[in-house]
Amino acid sequence: MQELIVISGKGGTGKTSLVAAFASLAENKVLCDADVDAADLHLVMAPDIRQREPFTSGHTAVIEKNRCTECGLCRELCRWDAIGEDFAVDAVACEGCGVCVHFCPEKAIDFPENTCGEWFVSETRFGPMVHARLGIAEENSGKLVALVRQEARRMAEARGLNLILTDGPPGVGCPVIASMGGASGVLIVAEPSVSGVHDMERVAQLAAHFNVPAMVCVNKFDINTEKSRQIEEFAGRRGLAFLGRVPFDPAFTRAMVQGRTIFEYYGHSDAKPAVVGIWNNLFGSLEKAA
Repeated sequence: MQELIVISGKGGTGKTSLVAAFASLAENKVLCDADVDAADLHLVMAPDIRQREPFTSGHTAVIEKNRCTECGLCRELCRWDAIGEDFAVDAVACEGCGVCVHFCPEKAIDFPENTCGEWFVSETRFGPMVHARLGIAEENSGKLVALVRQEARRMAEARGLNLILTDGPPGVGCPVIASMGGASGVLIVAEPSVSGVHDMERVAQLAAHFNVPAMVCVNKFDINTEKSRQIEEFAGRRGLAFLGRVPFDPAFTRAMVQGRTIFEYYGHSDAKPAVVGIWNNLFGSLEKAA
């Protein structure tokens, strides 16, 4: 089984659009949306949810007033000033460290686990999909990414599918690290801009640190051919497989508005043959990496 993670150093590079396009081309695969902080692959895949599960992680202190003697020790020990003068815990300020719970002489503080979001197992017109939704301002997105990937692998093994196609998160933080470890390869979708080049270099360094084979393609390459050339040169210097260039094409946007991939869009598109070329090059690179 191979697991391909499509990532980008920054948001807005067209990563999800390319994953949706690849879903049209791939066979025997499970789709996985690991961008749990701002999941949007479902907008194109229109998943039919078959299983819905809560995601719990972290704890928040809750003071039981009928047991509390208001001795003040918890307020004294809390480094986050999360306990007010009325001995009520501010759930936003509480960091879940548990110090107040441990030292409360009356054992008057409960420490329930937080429900942070949901994860789903769905069916789409392109096959099964595992995805999630993290709650607003919730933490532990890296843990949810790991859970989504684990469920996608379990589904692929159960159904005898040989590819997990994952829409990864942008950036280089905890969610990206959680999405990348142990993958067969990562495809970095780069944008030809100053920030696009800089952030693409950072995420390439991250892949090298975790010894995950990395490949690069440029989306909207013709909006800045000089920056596109810099991206290709960087890939050459770092020994990264450069898979191709996708031109700027309004058909991507028109297809997304219709909830479709670019290959389901009925109209002329300069990007379609470029995406097919990248997809064909992609599997050659994955086989070499294996």
